[in-house]
Amino acid sequence: MSTADLNPDTISEELADDEDLARLRSEQLMRKARWVLPVGVLALALGIWELVCVINQIEHYILPRPSLVVWTLFADWPLLFQALLNTLKIMILSLALAVFGGVGLAVIFSQSRWVEMSLFPFAVVLQVTPIVAVFPLINIYVDNQTAKLLLCAWIVAFFPVLANTTLGLNSVDQNLRDLFKMNGATRWQTLRRLELPAAMPYFLGGLRIAGGLALIGAVVAEFVAGASGQSSGLASQIIESGYRLKIPRLFAALILISATGIMVYFTLTLISHLALRKWHESALSRER
Repeated sequence: MSTADLNPDTISEELADDEDLARLRSEQLMRKARWVLPVGVLALALGIWELVCVINQIEHYILPRPSLVVWTLFADWPLLFQALLNTLKIMILSLALAVFGGVGLAVIFSQSRWVEMSLFPFAVVLQVTPIVAVFPLINIYVDNQTAKLLLCAWIVAFFPVLANTTLGLNSVDQNLRDLFKMNGATRWQTLRRLELPAAMPYFLGGLRIAGGLALIGAVVAEFVAGASGQSSGLASQIIESGYRLKIPRLFAALILISATGIMVYFTLTLISHLALRKWHESALSRER
């Protein structure tokens, strides 16, 4: 054994390298476990569900087997896909209107405290009033069926965008505002170069919330409208399948709604990450 092998500095470097390697392996294991564990638990739950239905010979109109639900999803795909498109259309349009109206009104609120104090309470009233209670009034005063569903979904999705964007615009550092003012920046320049970029993380947080709420609002509106035979979305398929005891199709429609919600959440999360990853601490910290 050479003297270099007994050097404390060399030993310390080797120990540090071993610790870094162990930490790297642990992080890789955690990343894999984050996906493998939920998938494994889901597969186990579906297997138990299938086994219980087979052993107890449970009829499909009481509790269908997962395999039958998957088969129904493919067999009835044209019908379910058209219903999914109708629901997605309402959700996307309502979310777009919520973003346009919420951001626009938040900008007006940031420019005038008087307008904010006058109108913000009405936005809160819209948010806290159950949409099921509002729909009968909408049903009376709005003739177009698509407009009814769109309005209901918009009411649910509008407030998170408005509230979060307003909070972001009002949370700008006052010292930075004074700096812009000292350099002769106009209101529009301050808004475009300081307030809107500073409010972006708040807006994207509200957008993620509004995306899920837009889907919920669209489905709830379809449920209320579908009870009177006026809807053609996934909710109407759930209602019709329940009436006709086509429970596998009911479960298939529920799977599509859940899958759509997951897709919306991850899509908006990805948009948020791509928008913030180069400059905002919330995204930078995850990349280190």
